[in-house]
Amino acid sequence: MTRFEYEISAHPAETFEQVNFFCSVEGECSLKELPGDQVNMLMNLLNEQGRQGWELVQIFFGRDGVLAFWKRRIEE
Repeated sequence: MTRFEYEISAHPAETFEQVNFFCSVEGECSLKELPGDQVNMLMNLLNEQGRQGWELVQIFFGRDGVLAFWKRRIEE
């Protein structure tokens, strides 16, 4: 049986200073524009976790930053 472990990582809004994501009064957030260097910062985060064997399951952008959910297979 395949087994997984999970990790949740939080990244403060200051990490992505130029990411333009907007949150509605209801708390729903979406990206509007993403400058090239900020794309690279996000890509570096994803690639670093990927090198460690983590697979991104879900990512949420909120007014306080980014919350990412990861999983990776546990070797038996």
